[in-house]
Amino acid sequence: MLRHAFAVLNRLLPAGEASAHCDIPCGIYDPHYALVAALSVVRMNQLIEALEPPAMEKAARDNYMHKLARYTATKESHAELVKHEVRIIRGDFFKPDNSPDGLGELTDNIMKTASKARQNIDAEAANQLLELVNQFAEAFWKAKGVETKRQPSNQAAGGEYVVP
Repeated sequence: MLRHAFAVLNRLLPAGEASAHCDIPCGIYDPHYALVAALSVVRMNQLIEALEPPAMEKAARDNYMHKLARYTATKESHAELVKHEVRIIRGDFFKPDNSPDGLGELTDNIMKTASKARQNIDAEAANQLLELVNQFAEAFWKAKGVETKRQPSNQAAGGEYVVP
């Protein structure tokens, strides 16, 4: 009887799906995801630029188009992930008492450069995005009172990233 009542209630008032980023707040923030995503944008540009023009046969053309589509989709989703992660840290972690000078401009530049990296096959924009995210990571760790260093990424994309 009770189960039937809940079933009717669920049909009349279905629960919506919810999602959030730890608005408890959990206090756990780290620019690592943004750094890895920026490295992925660099790598996808490298892979796109390395693609050989397809031969005339259908199988080769299909293979080329499939790789191009996958690399492009990955590049775009990782550029968006950079923006997402930076927005969270900027909005939830940084407060007036721990925000360094120029943080707003740095954040704006990250957003604009990530958009540019999404819109084009642009290795320069991808590398600039990685550099800006490294600067953001340095500012983040400095606000937490943690010293950082830059080290080689040891990834196929090359480059370097900031570590605490």
